[in-house]
Amino acid sequence: MANAQQMANAIRALAMDAVQQANSGHPGAPMGMADMAVALWGRHLKHNPTNPQWMDRDRFVLSNGHASMLLYALLHLTGYDLPLQELKNFRQLHSKTAGHPEHGITPGVETTTGPLGQGVTNAVGMALAEKLLAAEFNRDGHTIVDHHTYVFLGDGCMMEGISHEACALAGAWKLNKLIALYDDNGISIDGQVAPWFIDNTPQRFAACGWNVIDAVDGHDVEAVAAAIGQAKASVDKPTLIVCKTAIGKGSPNRANTAKAHGEPLGAEEINLTRAALGWSHEPFAIPESVYADWDAKAAGQAAEAEWTLRFAAYEAAYPELAFELSRRMAGDLPKHFAQVAVDTVVAAHTAGQTVASRKASQIALEAFTAQLPELLGGSADLTGSNLTNTKSTPALRMQASGAVARTEDGQVGRHINYGVREFGMAAIMNGIALHGGFIPYGGTFLTFSDYSRNAIRMAALMKQRVIHVFTHDSIGLGEDGPTHQSIEHAASLRLIPGLDVWRPADTAETAVAWSVALSNRDKPTALLLSRQNLPYAPKKDLGDISRGAYILSEPKDIGLKKKAQAVIIATGSEVQLALAAQKLLAVRKIAVRVVSMPSTTAFDREDVKYKQLVLPAGLPRIAVEMGVTDGWWKYGCAAVVGIDTYGESAPAGVLFKHFGFTAENVADTVRAALQRKR
Repeated sequence: MANAQQMANAIRALAMDAVQQANSGHPGAPMGMADMAVALWGRHLKHNPTNPQWMDRDRFVLSNGHASMLLYALLHLTGYDLPLQELKNFRQLHSKTAGHPEHGITPGVETTTGPLGQGVTNAVGMALAEKLLAAEFNRDGHTIVDHHTYVFLGDGCMMEGISHEACALAGAWKLNKLIALYDDNGISIDGQVAPWFIDNTPQRFAACGWNVIDAVDGHDVEAVAAAIGQAKASVDKPTLIVCKTAIGKGSPNRANTAKAHGEPLGAEEINLTRAALGWSHEPFAIPESVYADWDAKAAGQAAEAEWTLRFAAYEAAYPELAFELSRRMAGDLPKHFAQVAVDTVVAAHTAGQTVASRKASQIALEAFTAQLPELLGGSADLTGSNLTNTKSTPALRMQASGAVARTEDGQVGRHINYGVREFGMAAIMNGIALHGGFIPYGGTFLTFSDYSRNAIRMAALMKQRVIHVFTHDSIGLGEDGPTHQSIEHAASLRLIPGLDVWRPADTAETAVAWSVALSNRDKPTALLLSRQNLPYAPKKDLGDISRGAYILSEPKDIGLKKKAQAVIIATGSEVQLALAAQKLLAVRKIAVRVVSMPSTTAFDREDVKYKQLVLPAGLPRIAVEMGVTDGWWKYGCAAVVGIDTYGESAPAGVLFKHFGFTAENVADTVRAALQRKR
């Protein structure tokens, strides 16, 4: 019989030793949650340390990511490829034990956590992905998608507003395989939380449609394990298990105090703690008997082997379904995707429609969602404005029983009504992408990307294929006024490392943006789209659009047989202004090249030769974009036609004239730049 107390104390010892050696970190939460970890990881968690990517493993999320040593200790003890030396290198450069858990760095870490509240929201996305895949692929006698998502979270996660968004959606979606264990220790960095955190958390979760198991002794392994067993029996509700714990459990002088939270215990207190726990071993020394109790390799391999046999039977009965599930979980696009992308772009070019780029996005989506069943869309209560729905993506709905509702032809919903929850939507999409099987996209107004920003940043940090559809991209939305008019947002999003940002000018550029976004396996994408209609800009060659910038029009294209004297760079709706200004200047025999730059981030990755081809040295460059000007100076611009103030409430046409977004002003700006050059 495994010694549960010693198993928990091994976590406590590793946590306080690693933090002490690093002279940095958070020992209190791992020490407090150690018994909860024994209950889950020792009694319930389905995983295989020798194959962290096993498709049907349970997902575990440590939402209170500052407790990272809890997770590292668990991964080490259960047999993942995380040797003891890595724990000794906690928080050191290039170690696999970063200060907060990082997906893709440490085997067994399902998501990067640290920004509180996002982990539990990622977990909601994972649980949703599991539920939808099960509904789509499982068949009678062949249950091959069948796993739980577990999350540990603390008071900080509960305080963050995003947790309210997440728990509300989890309840609405009846995610019965989502089980959250709340480390209810009543302590945060500033001390006892009682003066500023008075929420009745059990009632809050119950009100959101959760099953709540309250007041469990978090230091009673058997009680926590029993609660998890009860939670797994739920058929129509996610479960919150409220575990009453003491932060820094075992520390004689720091348990139940904020001093245990975010600093080493100190050598003296560690010695006292060892004595109090009856743990007489040297730092980082774990008895073989404890390793044996924790070792999950054999059980994990057996569980995966049993599933593999079942999957083989499923594959024999449903070969096409088995292939599709494997393809999607691997993140591979169908072999015919490249042709679909080409056809979609060519169709847009041939049609040459004048439509808003938000509508152009929907047109592209009609083609892509019809061919990519893994596309899972949604909108934060703006579906009719973001145009993220298509004929192939019926609305996601749940039955009263908890089962996923189906359309008349048996389809599972693929368009999510997130409600007014931009941040929650973005973090849930991250969880969906991390789980695998779907490529999530979601829409809101560009201005409200501010709400989503930290989750967008996390997607970039984790290199996840998540697509944000941001419509109403400028002062062009008009009468809604400065609260809704994006000024700094395009520039701000371009500053996020690893995020691709596209602001297309017409239907073809929009289709290319979507095809590039879908092809990017290791980065998220933001599509910035107009409310107002945009004329199609004729093109001779579609091939260079994907490079982020290309020569759209030369002087000869409008009948002027002169070499270009200047270059106008424009994005999105302002490309039409650039083309109109080019014609006005041609009347004065001033020859100008127009460059459309739908993606500065893509263009910046191009080689020097291509950059010099598009933006030749010696020619004045004038950028035109309805947003802050700062980001354009890096292209060596002589002038920028932009807006460095907030907008106004008025019809779009009036605003364009008021803020200088006219062909005449662009032409005048070019002439002034040329005069200065002389």
